[in-house]
Amino acid sequence: MQMLLRALLAWDLTEREAALGITYLCFGISMLISTPLGGVAADRLSKRRIMLISQSVITAAAAAMGVVVAAGLVDFWMLLVAAVSQGSAFGFLGPARIAISREIVGREHLGNAITLALLSMNGTRVFAPAAAGVLAGVSSVGIGGTYLISAVFAFVSWLLMLRIPRAVGRAAAIDNSQRPEKWVNPFGEIINGIRYVKADRPLRRLVVSSFFVVVFGFSYVAFLPALVEGEFGLGEQWVGYISSASAIGAVAVAMPLASRADSSWAKFLMAASGLAFGVGVILFGNAPSFWPAFIVVLVVGAAFTVYQSLSNTLALAMADDAHQGRVQSLMMLAFAGFGIVAAPMGALAEWIGLREALTLTGIVVLVASMTYIALEGGLLNMKRTAERARHCGDQNADCANALHEGDQGVEIASASPPRP
Repeated sequence: MQMLLRALLAWDLTEREAALGITYLCFGISMLISTPLGGVAADRLSKRRIMLISQSVITAAAAAMGVVVAAGLVDFWMLLVAAVSQGSAFGFLGPARIAISREIVGREHLGNAITLALLSMNGTRVFAPAAAGVLAGVSSVGIGGTYLISAVFAFVSWLLMLRIPRAVGRAAAIDNSQRPEKWVNPFGEIINGIRYVKADRPLRRLVVSSFFVVVFGFSYVAFLPALVEGEFGLGEQWVGYISSASAIGAVAVAMPLASRADSSWAKFLMAASGLAFGVGVILFGNAPSFWPAFIVVLVVGAAFTVYQSLSNTLALAMADDAHQGRVQSLMMLAFAGFGIVAAPMGALAEWIGLREALTLTGIVVLVASMTYIALEGGLLNMKRTAERARHCGDQNADCANALHEGDQGVEIASASPPRP
């Protein structure tokens, strides 16, 4: 709800695509700074406590925006302050929330758990954006009242987090043999995490390619109001409807995906979904009217959910326990980058046209996905390796563990432990 409200308010206050980009820029820069620190905190402190504090900030920022909008005191700079506050909070919340999943369910059910968590999130996106758009268009509620309603839901989320057992997500869960002898400063630990990813080629390729796919591909979300209201000439509620379309596509693939997220097909499915995501963004940018765009966004939402679920699952499976938070923080930097790229993309959209800018982002996604596939040996090799891994699983575990990067150009993270 708040992502849509942020875009609606920015558009209502300025009616400029660049303002949409600046809003996401503030969100992205704050998240860019806080996410690496959040990764270090998730590896060294109580993940449960980090989640509770972060959710408190998110709730407070939403409530404050609701009050100033409802009172008629809102100014554009207030929206930017709220974006910075929430971006910083998400930078700490994200790595802790994803990393704690492995402690709760274990490695063998990790992909299933992450997929179901995204199903929960995307399930709310089916009705929440549409509800936010409709409520924002009702004079008795408006954007301010809708912000307050979203703050109530955020507070309920905080209450539910209290049910996480205190023993789960503590730094003590890390094997003492993997701990440094003394506390290292946060910036030193960030560098350590980067070196860890850099030293592992499959993990490095995954993190880098995911960064470009998410940074450029997900930017279409920032320009939904401009396309629907500016290009199609429709009202705010229609922005909510098309936002819900993305979630409907995500929910549609979530349950089938959950059964395969922990299988040897994960890498193949992730690579294929990256290609579908790029094509979908290009088609979305060239949709002639609302309903073709609505149908395309269904596909885009489905493809992005598959990509996000499997890339996070593979990253967690590849990383050791001592680096879970920092690896996830590097994966999450893509969402910070998306907010940063949204600003120049907004300026570019005003210069060359919104549709042309969206087409360009889709092309970048395709190039990033194809580069990753080429470095991993190609889709055909990925498929063959997945089939061999499945066959090995039917025969014996030692056979599966023999499938390394040098064998077929692909390393199956779920089949063998990561190299030190």
